[in-house]
Amino acid sequence: MDKTIHALAVKYRPLAVEILREAIRIPADYVDRPADQGGDPHCGLSNHEGPRLEYLRQRIVELGAVAQAEDVFFDDFGNLVWEISDPTDGIDPDDKTVIWYDGHSDTVAALRKRWREATGGLDCYDGLVDETKLQEDFLRQELGWLPPRDEWTHLVWGRGSADQLGGVVSQVIATKILREVEGALRGVIVRSYASVAEEDNDGGGPMHVMATELPGAPAARIPDAVILTEGTGDRYNGAVGIYRGQRGRMQIEVTVTGKSCHGSMPAEGRNPLEYAASILVEATEQAKSGEGFAHDDFLGSGTRTASWASLDTPSDCAVPERFTFRFDRRLTVGDDPTRAIAAIEDLPSVAVARDAGLTVEVHAPRYTQPTWKGTLPSNTQIYPGWVTPENHVAIEAAAESYRRVASPWIEDGEGGNLRRDPRVDRWIFSTDGVGMVVEADSSGIEHLDRKRWVRSGRFAHPPMFGIGPGIEHNTHKIGECVDSREFDVAIAVMARFPTLFREISARSH
Repeated sequence: MDKTIHALAVKYRPLAVEILREAIRIPADYVDRPADQGGDPHCGLSNHEGPRLEYLRQRIVELGAVAQAEDVFFDDFGNLVWEISDPTDGIDPDDKTVIWYDGHSDTVAALRKRWREATGGLDCYDGLVDETKLQEDFLRQELGWLPPRDEWTHLVWGRGSADQLGGVVSQVIATKILREVEGALRGVIVRSYASVAEEDNDGGGPMHVMATELPGAPAARIPDAVILTEGTGDRYNGAVGIYRGQRGRMQIEVTVTGKSCHGSMPAEGRNPLEYAASILVEATEQAKSGEGFAHDDFLGSGTRTASWASLDTPSDCAVPERFTFRFDRRLTVGDDPTRAIAAIEDLPSVAVARDAGLTVEVHAPRYTQPTWKGTLPSNTQIYPGWVTPENHVAIEAAAESYRRVASPWIEDGEGGNLRRDPRVDRWIFSTDGVGMVVEADSSGIEHLDRKRWVRSGRFAHPPMFGIGPGIEHNTHKIGECVDSREFDVAIAVMARFPTLFREISARSH
């Protein structure tokens, strides 16, 4: 089975590249077309994933990645879902091992004009359009990792290539392989998600499933393990690692409200922009000093940075009425959201603004944008971190899968190249995994101990790990790309893991 799965992963690499390129390209059909002609300038972004997901649904059916068309569908949230199993294996569904694949289908804004200007020969949707004009110096300076120039034929360029459409495509090909390899689905159910709105609202798709579908559900619906297909490459330590944790994050919103007046008479008003500037400077110094930020040897330190702002003002010759800004706060082990908010609330500059008669509100906002299917999440923008212990059977099975279907065919490399031995590490950024953390005793989800969910205090989450194509340091950048050779490893491990995990779990009970 190991050799067969590896061979199919290699065989289907061109198919994966074909699907990925089209998934990246699709917004080009909409972003420049007027709305009254079916256009959408936000196509492909959070809550605008529809056309891309419709394409993926069609290909999943065409490729035989499901047994029948009814096995791939959209849930109420807008996530694309497909499920496969072997109905002839004689095993009751509630006794089967349930594996979830998860990857988000939205991207961040593309900045199309900037791509063309800076790279010379790349378009954020169409990919490589003129190899002769590529600005190699810019790309090497901008991106975290690129292979030697004579290996660029393996690269797929475009917004979402590394973050994380390549991971979603890997899920499609892995489910196709699982259906083609005899015995690869024995005793397992694989349920795959292409989730929505992750870039804006980390884990919103899984949160919806955890809150609305899993409470009271039978064992056949509860995951025994989750594979997150967010890119697991590191510019220094190698491509396609096995990641078993990440920091959490939260948004901290600060609204400073003053009194507007004509700009020629500023003493008549109270300027929120000027007072907020002091808050931002003070907060920056606090973050630089590390004051109030926890550190964990595995996940790293908590961080905070100003990330967004909005100004309410009558004109550019007036004292503004209101200034709102946000901090992106990364939460490591030992960080607490309540204390993170208090760290801003207690800044001397906040007290100065209030003493001057301005109103300062500090809180974690709610996410209130409806999904492309019209569902309103309305969750507080606090996203918990998580860690699956390295000695958990899921991590053991992931590493063993890598050794069986990847290691024998890899020549050890340096930098962002593939590694022969499995590299177990953690993400720098956030993933959908934050949406799978629940309060164990109040979630209504059953079978947690039987399924060996990871518990931490009052919280629990399914055993999770990540493996996916893409270097973290290449994401959200002009010239984003992924090396298609990484598909071979990610797809093969994903396809080998389900039955191997079931076998190893049975031996360890």
